[in-house]
Amino acid sequence: MCSTRFFFSPITRLYLPCISSKHLSKNLPKLSIKPISIVMAGEPKTYTAVVAADDDDAKYGFERSEMFQTNLAGTVDYFERHVFLCYKSHDSWPSKVEDSDSDPLPKKFASALKARRSDNKIKTRLTICEAAHDMNLSDGDVLIFPQMIVYRGLTESDVDSFVEDVLVSGKPWLSGVQEELNGSYVFVCAHNQRDRRCGVCGPPLIEKFKEEIASKNLSNPVFVTACSHIGGHKYAGNVIIFSADSDGKVAGNWYGYVTPSDVLELIDTQIGKGEVIERIWRGQMGVAVKEAEKVEEPKVANGTGANNHEQQPQEVATGETTKNVGGCCQGANGFSCCMNEVVEKTDKEPQGLSAWTGKWEQRQVLTTVAVVGAVATIAVAYGVYRRAR
Repeated sequence: MCSTRFFFSPITRLYLPCISSKHLSKNLPKLSIKPISIVMAGEPKTYTAVVAADDDDAKYGFERSEMFQTNLAGTVDYFERHVFLCYKSHDSWPSKVEDSDSDPLPKKFASALKARRSDNKIKTRLTICEAAHDMNLSDGDVLIFPQMIVYRGLTESDVDSFVEDVLVSGKPWLSGVQEELNGSYVFVCAHNQRDRRCGVCGPPLIEKFKEEIASKNLSNPVFVTACSHIGGHKYAGNVIIFSADSDGKVAGNWYGYVTPSDVLELIDTQIGKGEVIERIWRGQMGVAVKEAEKVEEPKVANGTGANNHEQQPQEVATGETTKNVGGCCQGANGFSCCMNEVVEKTDKEPQGLSAWTGKWEQRQVLTTVAVVGAVATIAVAYGVYRRAR
């Protein structure tokens, strides 16, 4: 049997059998590379070893305790247009990529949109996506949904004119060529520096989507790539799918608590048939929160109803600190990713003696009014009787 040798010292060897990567991926848990310290002959040395990533999965992955603990319907803020700016890879994005001095293109784009917000008649959301070469996308490409169009090669010097012409005025961009998008587009949040849960759940979902798509003979192409923070880290894996609904209209449907076992169903049902999967559905672009909440409460994988009364975990940042306002995360440059805060009514009806007293006083007032009314009626009747005589 052949083996691969890792030499720790002249007398210490580690043997691993020669097994195909395909076999490993199916039969071993997810692996990660971590440094380990080994003491030999009194001298501590650090080596790199491959270890199971079970701890990450239990804390931040699909096995974490917060999974399926919230009713997902209605957890997407209302918006009418989604703009994706292609920029580098998800591994390189800082926590707030739209507000990073080292990433001038996303920062300028976000600032320009914010500055023209009052002039923009269409409520627009900006998200960064990975420039995937298998999708024929490069840094600076801008995808716009539900219009299903792409503009190529946006630069910092073009941002103001692009926002003015395309997003505010609704005119073709004079400095670029508009191209149509075909097929369906899947965006998976993998923004590790913003929240570890997305960083752990996102990449395997992207891999699973690509694997299932490659194994199927689809009539229309389906493209998958990573995207930045979209709000609701606690719902990771977070997935947005732009595809035609049952009426042929392009819709952007948001899904949460997505696991690799859901991917095939999303491809067959959401993309293939244009039907939403209520169990993991968060909402839809262009659909108000109240409308989304009317959807029947989703059922979780074990068949029980989702519990909407559990205390929700806060953002688990891995890099820069994110600001929470009223229990929500505040996006960069004023781009809010949270729902409107709901303040519960605290006024309560009086109880006990005070309640009884209040009701008694109300009865007294009503009785007095009734007596006064009766006396007045009698007096009027008597006066009429006197004059008649």
